[in-house]
Amino acid sequence: MKVGTLKEIKNHEYRVGLTPNAVLAYKNAGHAVFVEKGAGEGCGYSNDQYIAAGAKIMTTARDIWAEADLIVKVKEPLESEYGLIRENQIIYTYLHLAPDRPQVDALLKAKCIAIAYETIRDNKGQLPCLKPMSQIAGRLAVQIGARYLEKPMGGRGVLLSGVPGVPHAEIVVLGAGGVGSSAVKIAVGMGAHVTVVDLDNDRLEYLEDIYGSQITTLYSTPENIDDILPRADLVVGAVLVPGSAAPKLIRNKHLPVMKDGSVIVDVAIDQGGCSEASRPTTHDNPVFIKDGVVNYCVGNMPGAVSYTSTNALGNATLRYGLQIAKLGLEPALKQDSGLMQGLNVYKGHVTYKGVAEAHGLDYTPADNVVR
Repeated sequence: MKVGTLKEIKNHEYRVGLTPNAVLAYKNAGHAVFVEKGAGEGCGYSNDQYIAAGAKIMTTARDIWAEADLIVKVKEPLESEYGLIRENQIIYTYLHLAPDRPQVDALLKAKCIAIAYETIRDNKGQLPCLKPMSQIAGRLAVQIGARYLEKPMGGRGVLLSGVPGVPHAEIVVLGAGGVGSSAVKIAVGMGAHVTVVDLDNDRLEYLEDIYGSQITTLYSTPENIDDILPRADLVVGAVLVPGSAAPKLIRNKHLPVMKDGSVIVDVAIDQGGCSEASRPTTHDNPVFIKDGVVNYCVGNMPGAVSYTSTNALGNATLRYGLQIAKLGLEPALKQDSGLMQGLNVYKGHVTYKGVAEAHGLDYTPADNVVR
């Protein structure tokens, strides 16, 4: 199979879909690999390293799109790339289609095959290709929130750890999954008082067993959220419904009663955000202030730590890519039901229920179209 990776063009996206080690793995398995010139520079990988691993360097993204059967990316195709997608081409990347109707329409029109990292399941029912970025985003969320709580950045002027005689900051984490658990870990380590909110009592019990009295756990109800948000200095939105739009837990009515200069880091922005006020921002212009609250809604947060993120992502995604390249797409999907769940669009059909429901489109189960 011909495998290609591109230089990402999303704002301040420095990650790359394939590391030189991944290129070598594909080459050793007998596949041809094409890498756009400069694709790895944002995370420290030179063209020479890719050449040494066996890749052919190509000058433009157009060349890669025209040559490769399997495109391995990090972020979703952007509008300028829609016209380059070929019929039957396999796109293997984070897609986040639920809040992005233009991308859905483009993929359907192209009659390509789109596999989303964020909906692939392993044999434990977990999300192995989403997990490393969730861990990074959760850790970053607290680090970023701490920065924007500083007065020169528009925040309240609060130190997360406090100091003797001055209270610790109050952090609320909405969601106790991969992002939320990672945020709790860093927040506790930085000395804040942490309240974590979730619908899954087992997850809350798990975190309480680890951190004990260092955290407070709350079952997610509108009443509990109404009660806790006005006390928060920092809110981390870590809610996930895989492949579907994030539920809006933070309502517009909440912002006026929150503290002036408090911060919301909405990690769920890739799936539409868990705050009604959220709208996508970029690393160039990462925050906006609404009703006195600083809102951070950057959709590619892990791109800021590109070396760590690229390698963590590659560790998770490589085996599935090799499986597709070795067996061919359809046999690989049939052999691995978890990989089949990653199939979001197939030759003009929406094959992931959450995406179809988000846009009012017809849903075709993957099993019905993959032959």
